[in-house]
Amino acid sequence: MTNYRWRIVVLLFVATTINYLDRQVISLLKPTLEVVFNWTETDYSHVVMAFQGAYALSYVVFGRLIDVIGTKLGYTIAVCLWSVAAMMHALATSTFGFGAYRALLGLGEGGNFPAAIKTVAEWFPRKERALATGIFNSGTNIGAVVAPILVPWVLGVYGWQMAFLLTGLVGFIWVIFWWWSYENPQRHKKLSKEELVYITSDAESNAGGSVPWLDLLRYRQTWAFVLGKLLTDPVWWFFLFWLPSYFASSFNLDLKKPSLPLIFVYTAATLGSVGGGYLSGYFIRRGWTVNRSRKTAMFLYALCIVPIALTRYATNIWEVVGLLSLAVAAHQAWSANLFTLVSDMFPKNAVSSVVGLGGMAGSVGGLLFPIVVGALLDTYKAAGNISIGYNYLFVICGSAYLLAWLCIHLFAPRMKPIDLPTNSPEAP
Repeated sequence: MTNYRWRIVVLLFVATTINYLDRQVISLLKPTLEVVFNWTETDYSHVVMAFQGAYALSYVVFGRLIDVIGTKLGYTIAVCLWSVAAMMHALATSTFGFGAYRALLGLGEGGNFPAAIKTVAEWFPRKERALATGIFNSGTNIGAVVAPILVPWVLGVYGWQMAFLLTGLVGFIWVIFWWWSYENPQRHKKLSKEELVYITSDAESNAGGSVPWLDLLRYRQTWAFVLGKLLTDPVWWFFLFWLPSYFASSFNLDLKKPSLPLIFVYTAATLGSVGGGYLSGYFIRRGWTVNRSRKTAMFLYALCIVPIALTRYATNIWEVVGLLSLAVAAHQAWSANLFTLVSDMFPKNAVSSVVGLGGMAGSVGGLLFPIVVGALLDTYKAAGNISIGYNYLFVICGSAYLLAWLCIHLFAPRMKPIDLPTNSPEAP
């Protein structure tokens, strides 16, 4: 049997790495851009919100579009759009300009996960989907690890504009490989008959056309995923956009040099993503139900994030790095399983649309949370102790996942697969 499906995962991994590299650049350039454009924490939060608002819209639009036009073309459009937008940041001459280009970046980047999750649903049986999702989702962390090494070097040698130009250019190289390598499994010439039989081994119906959004919103399973994303995605955005400045302000970390603490934190997230996807698959192979396997794994990951509230008691930077590493690793493990819930409960023709709806909800949360972040940090920065503001934020982050797990269990207590054309919807 061939193993071409794992080549597809590699492509998804690289695309996700590029996706996060492009968005992570601004957080590492924040101290430089604050001087160039005279930003306050609130100004920076507005730039972040411009990205989040557009990202939320893009998630649901691309989620629908990809179900209609297909994964190959939809993914290509998304990557080309966000790569152009990333490069355009070099043209910014004002805070408004940065906000506009961040919004355009968000419009493109929102297509990544609907396309990637749909690809996994098309190319993998259920027992391998969480692992495949964890592998490509680890690209979010590799991008975050590469950025603290690459961006300070480019900044020091060529200036902040070149950092945006170089990272944006990589996306166009990926598109060439994607267009050359990808095709639907049923039509792929490099796929053996044995692997195709394995990929399609699950009894899944409803392989027809796309499903209207309003029909999807009538199902409790949709709301389980939507609420899970709404409550936990804002935490990850906070980790991405504020951790560099947290280390800079609380521990005098020089972001103009490669940042070892950030590299440790985001490397831990990579391990959490792959390991988190493996654990629930391991439970399934031992004979557990999909419902029990996913929820047990996710509950364990939610518990691992709670200790982040203890950062206020840390006495040195490496104690904080340890707590944050555990939290981001657990978040990525949680995220790999949360995304997989969609393909566990919905047929392939609705996966991208449901991911889009949940992604939009998560991005709306990510749009609103920076308001709280900016207000808290500016308040305590003015009082001369910004660390107190971060302490409150870490408490909020530590409690979000247990609440999200409870919502998922209440809205999808048995996590049964649904048959959209024939089953009667369950009112949320």
